[in-house]
Amino acid sequence: MAKLKTAFFCQNCGNQYPKWQGQCSACKSWNTIIEEVLQKSEPAKWQDPSVSSKKVSPPISISAIQPASEERILTNDAELNRVLGGGLVPGSLVLLGGEPGIGKSTLCLQIALSSRFRTLYVSGEESLQQIKMRADRLHTKNPNCFILTETNTTAIFSQIKSILPEVLVIDSVQTLYSDALDAAAGSISQVRACTSELIQFAKATNTPVILIGHINKDGQIAGPKILEHMVDTVLQFEGDRNHVFRILRSHKNRFGSTNALGIYEMLSSGLREVTNPSELLLSEKDDSLSGNAVAVTIEGTRPLLIEIQALVSTAVYGTPQRSATGFNAKRLNMLLAVLEKRAGFRLGAKDVFLNITGGIYVDDPAIDLAVAAAILSSNSDEALAPNVCFAAEVGLSGEVRPVQRVDQRIAEAEKLGFHTIYVSKYCKLENEYKGIRVKLLSKIEELAQL
Repeated sequence: MAKLKTAFFCQNCGNQYPKWQGQCSACKSWNTIIEEVLQKSEPAKWQDPSVSSKKVSPPISISAIQPASEERILTNDAELNRVLGGGLVPGSLVLLGGEPGIGKSTLCLQIALSSRFRTLYVSGEESLQQIKMRADRLHTKNPNCFILTETNTTAIFSQIKSILPEVLVIDSVQTLYSDALDAAAGSISQVRACTSELIQFAKATNTPVILIGHINKDGQIAGPKILEHMVDTVLQFEGDRNHVFRILRSHKNRFGSTNALGIYEMLSSGLREVTNPSELLLSEKDDSLSGNAVAVTIEGTRPLLIEIQALVSTAVYGTPQRSATGFNAKRLNMLLAVLEKRAGFRLGAKDVFLNITGGIYVDDPAIDLAVAAAILSSNSDEALAPNVCFAAEVGLSGEVRPVQRVDQRIAEAEKLGFHTIYVSKYCKLENEYKGIRVKLLSKIEELAQL
C-alpha cells in the first residue's frame, strides 16, 4: 500500500508547510496550521463539451482590445441588483457570507424561485422536504427552479450537463468535496479545489454562480483567505437575530462599487425588500419627547434618517455611567467633553445613555451634531422642535465641520417631509431648496442657544 502524502496548511491564509509549526509565517496567526492529505490523483476539472482542445492565446496590446458590452442578469430582487451594481454578471462567482440563521439560504432560495431564468439550487445541508417547506412559506412557485441535494462535485457537474442552468446556487461551499482529494469536506484543500472547479465551470459556460459561505467565530468567512480572492464578488449578510432588519453589504466587487447597500426585513413569509428604510427607522409618536433627535447619515450610497435617543440623569453611584448602543462609546465621551468645555454644560457628574433605534450601528461622523442635540435636549428636559434633523460633524475645538454629500442628505430630509435641517456653515451647497430650511452653524455654542 502506498504511503499517503500529507502537508500542513494554514486555516487562515492557506499557506503550505512541510511540517507543523506554531505560527504561520505568512499571516502571523498562531495555532492555525493543520495536517491534510494531499490529492491522490489529478483533480477533476470542468470541461466544456464544445471546446475540444485548449488554445494558447498570444499577448495582445491593450489598445487593440475592443471593449465588450456588459450584459447583466436582472433578478427580481431590486436590493440585490443594487448591491451587485446592476445585476448578476454572466460567468461571475458571488460569495455570500453571514452568521447562522441570518437568512442566507432564504435569500438565495427567494432569488431562485423569483427568477425567470432556469436555476439550479444545490443544497448540501438540507433535504428536499426542508427546502420544499421553506419554499411554501415564501408563497412563490417557479417551474424553472430545480433543487438538488448533493455534495460531490462530480455528481453535481453531471446533473448540470443534463439541466443546463442559467444560474447556479451552491448552499454551501464548505459542504462540497471532490473525489480527487482525501481531505474531509470543509477543509482548506477541499474548499480551494471545489471553488476552483466552480470557477472553471462559470468561465467556460458563462453561467453566474452564487456560493453561500459559513463564517467563523471572528466573523470572517470560513476557509482559506484565498477564497475571497478567487471569487469576483464578496457579499456580507449582516443583522441581529433579535431585530427584523438585515443589511446586505458588498466587501468586494469586480464589476461594481463596494459602497452599495441593501436592506431587508425578515418576516414569517421571507425577506421583504425595504425601499425606504428611513420611514422604518424613525418612530411615529404623537407627543414630543425630550432626548430625541434625527440625524441624516449615509450607508454606502444610500442616505438614511435615523433617530437618536439620549437620557441624561443624575449619577446615583460615585462614577457616572456612559453607555452607547449602536454608537462608538469613545466618541460619545469625546462629544461630552466638548459640550462641557466649549458649551459650558456640566455633564461630568451625570449618567449619559445613548441609543440608535432600529438595532443598527452607525460610525458616520455626520451624526455628531444630532447626538449633541439629543444630549442637550435630555439634560434640559425640553423637546426639540418637530420635523428638525441634523447633519454635521463636531470637532474637538467645538467647531461644526462639514460632511460629504450634504446635498444628497438635504434632499432625503426634504423628501421625507422635514422642515429644517442644521448643517455646517462651511458646507458648499450646490442646490437651492424651497421645501426645507437649511440652517447654518459654525460652533457648538450656537446649538445650545436653539
